[in-house]
Amino acid sequence: MEIKVIKKQTKKNTNNVRKFKVGDLAVYPAHGVGRIEAIEEKFINGEHHDFYILKVIENGMVIMIPTWNVDQVGLRNVVDPDDIQKIYDIIDKELPVVVDKQTWNRRYKEYMDKIKTGSIYDVAEVFRDLYHLKLTKDLSFGERKLFDTAKILLITELSTSKNVDEAEIKSDIKSIFKKISDEESSNMSDQDSAIE
Repeated sequence: MEIKVIKKQTKKNTNNVRKFKVGDLAVYPAHGVGRIEAIEEKFINGEHHDFYILKVIENGMVIMIPTWNVDQVGLRNVVDPDDIQKIYDIIDKELPVVVDKQTWNRRYKEYMDKIKTGSIYDVAEVFRDLYHLKLTKDLSFGERKLFDTAKILLITELSTSKNVDEAEIKSDIKSIFKKISDEESSNMSDQDSAIE
């Protein structure tokens, strides 16, 4: 079992900090949905500190997060089911045709920074952009890993939010991409007939 401890040098004001209870589901940036397994008090450097013990659902990783530091590290609630359509709209958004002159490692850094924000909306953008990029060129190894990470984070959180099986979310996403693909095919045939 892997344990990750998040440290902070100075203790912040705890009055406005988001609170979680044992059993709550929460999202930790770049790791995904987890369950608060416990709230433990630890004695560190002569001071008492409370920690949320979060167990990530996808891989079982255990993360200790100081209760007063949740906003700083980006721990948040699972997306509201009412907001899922906004995420689908991001995935469905038509992208302008741009000749990408960026190197793969620069794109990788940009996408990784978005994933690290913890925002489900940023994760959806990374997933969408890499999906479209994958259609035009081979992804680098790093980009393929990021694509898989974004897909897992997205599907896990959406299925948790809607309280449905991951297969249903995968089906929803496939239908969005199929619709995009059908529209692009239709546009191509329209352009072909216009040329004749």
